[in-house]
Amino acid sequence: MIPFRGIPVGTTAFRQIFRALKYRNYRYYYIGQSVSLIGTWVQNIAMSWLAYRLTGSALLLGTIAFALQIPSLFITPLAGVLADRWNRRTTIIFSQTLSMFVAFMLAILVLTHVITVGWIIALALFNGVVLAFDTPFRQSFVPEIITDREDLSNAIALNSSLYNMARFVGPPIGGLLIALVGEGWCFFINGVSFLAVIGALLAMRIERRKDRARYGSLLSQLREGVSYAWGFRSLRFLITLVALSSFFGLPFQALMPMFAADILHGGAQMLGYLTGALGAGAFSGAIYLAAQRNSLKIPSTTFRAAIMFSVGLALFALSGHVVLSLAALAVTGFGMIVHFNATNTLLQSISDEDKRGRVVSLYSLTFMGITPLGSLLAGSIAEWIGVPHTIFAFSLVCLVSALLFGRRVREVFISLARRNLVPRQG
Repeated sequence: MIPFRGIPVGTTAFRQIFRALKYRNYRYYYIGQSVSLIGTWVQNIAMSWLAYRLTGSALLLGTIAFALQIPSLFITPLAGVLADRWNRRTTIIFSQTLSMFVAFMLAILVLTHVITVGWIIALALFNGVVLAFDTPFRQSFVPEIITDREDLSNAIALNSSLYNMARFVGPPIGGLLIALVGEGWCFFINGVSFLAVIGALLAMRIERRKDRARYGSLLSQLREGVSYAWGFRSLRFLITLVALSSFFGLPFQALMPMFAADILHGGAQMLGYLTGALGAGAFSGAIYLAAQRNSLKIPSTTFRAAIMFSVGLALFALSGHVVLSLAALAVTGFGMIVHFNATNTLLQSISDEDKRGRVVSLYSLTFMGITPLGSLLAGSIAEWIGVPHTIFAFSLVCLVSALLFGRRVREVFISLARRNLVPRQG
């Protein structure tokens, strides 16, 4: 049995894959993000390697990942409520400006040789606060600039392809720059790259959205959103799956420097190759998802991708050879991005428009707020039993959760089919 069918080729297929680019505002957003995200991945690889160079500790690598992502656990749910109230574009511009400030601060501290682990953790924490607030706005902003429901899944998949193209291109560039000029210039390049996305957002023409009725306090609306998501069985199954995959599956990324240096006996460039292989697989997965024409196949696609993600991660954990590790990461990346982005598409397609910001915030919470807890746990366990055994054990938990979700695929399919019969609001 072949889990995924191939992508059709030809001019028609090309138009199908990039059909969301027919929207002017989305084109600006896509181009701006394409520049900014490459800079972000250059910074990510530089920060990861800088932290490992200064500490050499798996626990501290997990701690830095924890500091970057833990704010999401507390901020993202409230930001989701605000994303249903505030102007999304204006808020995104503000948050991107703050992230640019963090990048320039890191550059200054490194280039002036005053950087310490304390500074890295503090700036990671601040950037985590900004990211936690920014993510629900960016996630729920895409349906605002895509007017046809049928093109929403394609736009989400293209966003993912962009993110993973940057993951593919950025780390090797970052690894090369680290070797040539050091980490400081990587941070500076990322700071400059934010100008592209900020300029793109300013250039958009968006009709002023009618203010939504505000019933009660932030906390009461948050409770309403959580109750809605938990009471809707299909949403509950999807959020539970992605939460388990995030907690046990994604922490391997925080420990990648240990695989590069201690398992595969490489340096910064090896870390770049590993991250690039993961990004190459993820980019392929995003293109695959963007090429799909039948949105009703997405629930079963989510299930198969979750299985692929788990198996690929297990192979990577057990591998001690460079070629096998790169291949396993490519499989992991493909399954990971199809799994997470198909889930994102389903959540946004199934949920009511006036609650989308809050539902998306719960999705963001699972991989931004829960992942750091998994990273901290993985780093702690790895100190005792080693990185490979830790990641392998975590991959088995992901596999079991995927198999359990497989029993609920039909119910999710029915919810999606019913929602597709309802005209899009807003």
